Amino acid sequence: MAEPLWTLGEMLKAVRGKSSAGKRTAVSGISIDSRSLAPDEAFIALRGPNRDGHAFVPGVLAQGASCAIVEQGYPAKRGERRLLRVADTLQALEDLGQAARARASDAVVIAVTGSVGKTGTKEALKLALAPSGAVHVSSKSYNNHWGVPLSLANMRRTTRFGVFEAGMNHAGELKGLTKLIRPHIAIITTVASVHLGFFRSVQAIADAKAEILEGLVQGGAAILNRDNPYYERLRRYALQHRAKVIGFGVARGAEARALTVELGPDSSEVKADIMGESVSYRIGAPGAHLVQNSLAVLAAVKLAGADLKAAARALAGWRAQTGRGARIVIGGKDRRIAIVDESYNANPASMRAALATLGLTPRAEFKRRVAVLGDMLELGGLGPKLHQELAESIDGADVDIVFACGEMMRGLYDALPPRRRGAYAKTAGELVPMLTSGVRAGDVVMIKGSLGSRMAPLVEALKRHFDTAEAPAE
Repeated sequence: MAEPLWTLGEMLKAVRGKSSAGKRTAVSGISIDSRSLAPDEAFIALRGPNRDGHAFVPGVLAQGASCAIVEQGYPAKRGERRLLRVADTLQALEDLGQAARARASDAVVIAVTGSVGKTGTKEALKLALAPSGAVHVSSKSYNNHWGVPLSLANMRRTTRFGVFEAGMNHAGELKGLTKLIRPHIAIITTVASVHLGFFRSVQAIADAKAEILEGLVQGGAAILNRDNPYYERLRRYALQHRAKVIGFGVARGAEARALTVELGPDSSEVKADIMGESVSYRIGAPGAHLVQNSLAVLAAVKLAGADLKAAARALAGWRAQTGRGARIVIGGKDRRIAIVDESYNANPASMRAALATLGLTPRAEFKRRVAVLGDMLELGGLGPKLHQELAESIDGADVDIVFACGEMMRGLYDALPPRRRGAYAKTAGELVPMLTSGVRAGDVVMIKGSLGSRMAPLVEALKRHFDTAEAPAE
């Protein structure tokens, strides 16, 4: 029988709580979401701006939760024996995360941040490290003040490699997260004009990303994008924290350097030098940005003492995720279209990368390249300008038709030549009928916008319109 993730006694010690339940009670996982809670997991009742988790405690106990962590004043009508009472449930979550990090003393811990590419890089690390031992990674995009400690709290003591994503949109946020993670290796994928509504400059964003280095353990390493304009700024910061610095990219001097790259519509072939070791590998998803981040992944693998050759082979299994570039081919022979689902989020850097990847689709496979673009949010006063500047990337990708929605995308749409204008609407919902009537068989359609632009329903609308039977792209 597998060892439980926690016993109630271990949890009580970690959170300094009180409970009348048996100390040997097994806990299979930690959850903060009643909708996804599995039997024998512990539920932590967090207080949020819109919901109080304490309201869901009776339900999770009925679902088979091993226990519920609640605050002292919670008035239990029944189930007291399965309650673990603490002063503050968020602090309890952090305490569990810290305890889990401390007990996994043999694990090599990697933190990933950056303006774009965090989640994809985390998933690639999971693939690349798996041949060398047990890997624990952050679930989904759990990268904030509750997501990071929750991911840590679910890490087993036998973990060999722990990989955690850390995000921010304000200065100071990464300081707390990295001190919870205490990484041996920190990756900053890139620095770009993201969240400019909360920062005075991109330099300020670089400084905020550099906060991830403050939690590095002694002798830790910083893996930094050598091709990024802010590399030297980040490097100086890393050296101040006595970190070993590894640069990745195509620039001369990068310790993890791409020597040759062949970009294809579905994958890329790469030959690279990773800290003095030559590797050739295939990435099972398209895009120059994935090639770039694969170099950081392999540098982390080598620093972690894992098998570099096996890691490079494993990257052939790298696939874009739903909302982050997943490619779906639908429709019958006469109604076949491809949808590139980039609907999860957007900023200028990721938008340019997505358009460039769309441009890799061969005309022989799909005759028209269609871009469906929603507003990029949190860009402050530079928002209109940054939207209009996408015209160059649209031209570079040889996009045929653009459908757009959102106030700021109006400026880009109006700046396009008439031959490229498909349709414009104020909202994604209003764009649906124009999109479904404007897309035709033989099109490849890339859909992208910030989460608040609500682009995901456009993906579903196209699926329904063309076919209910989906087939993944070869």
